[in-house]
Amino acid sequence: MRRLHDALLTIVSVMNRPQRDEMLIREAGIPLDRALFPLLVGIERLGPIGVVELADRAGRDHTTVSRQVAKLESLGLVARRESAADRRVREAVATDKGKATVALVDAARERLGRAVFESWDAEEFDTLVRLMGKLADALAGEPFPPAPAP
Repeated sequence: MRRLHDALLTIVSVMNRPQRDEMLIREAGIPLDRALFPLLVGIERLGPIGVVELADRAGRDHTTVSRQVAKLESLGLVARRESAADRRVREAVATDKGKATVALVDAARERLGRAVFESWDAEEFDTLVRLMGKLADALAGEPFPPAPAP
């Protein structure tokens, strides 16, 4: 379990480096502030999504995220609308321009990611993707099951 945790810490640490986002933004050729970039991707992937949930997933304060989503809206990358489930909640959803921007990011991620996996065969890569998906699904559920009774 310790080796798994260490590996996950390394992955999260690398993925959270601002330089990686800047490199991806440059590779994608998009004029987007680094702080807005992960929020746009999150909205495109998870939307429609409320600001509080988006902030929780991003590990940021919801007032900061609200301002950043407003900036994305002013750039025409997202739209905010009333939630169908709860009229008190305003959700963000990617516009066509936002989806096109994320598509450029996805293409850049594909180009850059290929270098990381160039020495892997297809079966290894497919196994990694399958198992990472399984891990992600398990973590998205109950992260800490109750301890067994003594």
